[in-house]
Amino acid sequence: MAGAAPDRAALTVGPGMDMPIMHDSDRYELVRDIGSGNFGVARLMRDRRTMELVAVKYIERGEKIDENVQREIINHRSLKHPNIIRFKEVILTPTHLAIVMEYASGGELFERICKNIRFSEDEARYFFQQLISGVSYCHSMVSVIYTTYLSPIVTMCSYV
Repeated sequence: MAGAAPDRAALTVGPGMDMPIMHDSDRYELVRDIGSGNFGVARLMRDRRTMELVAVKYIERGEKIDENVQREIINHRSLKHPNIIRFKEVILTPTHLAIVMEYASGGELFERICKNIRFSEDEARYFFQQLISGVSYCHSMVSVIYTTYLSPIVTMCSYV
């Protein structure tokens, strides 16, 4: 049926899709918007049960989008490395898919570079080592497609 919302099953079948899929949208409360892109928005949310801050990427659903996002989810949920944002869960609604992930409060490295904020040599070395460590880990993962981590979005932790 043209224009209808994709069936929930479209995101839950297939190998590697045995992941937490939630429908409890009341679990998180909005703190503030943190960004937007071509396919959706990112919001800082607070888990009402644990009070943990998380980043939630909301993507409008559609057949082609669901297919691409499914690959992203499969790849992201398999990545377990201290220099890669942790995937937590997926929330599905009839119109949107929300990817819940660890929140890095330091912002995007790309933004800092664009604003010409200088790094000391020690800071540059620190960030480069983290970046290379994460990329090296991704190289070791057979299923990860390189474009997954070649995005200009690199976030920084709050202790930076």
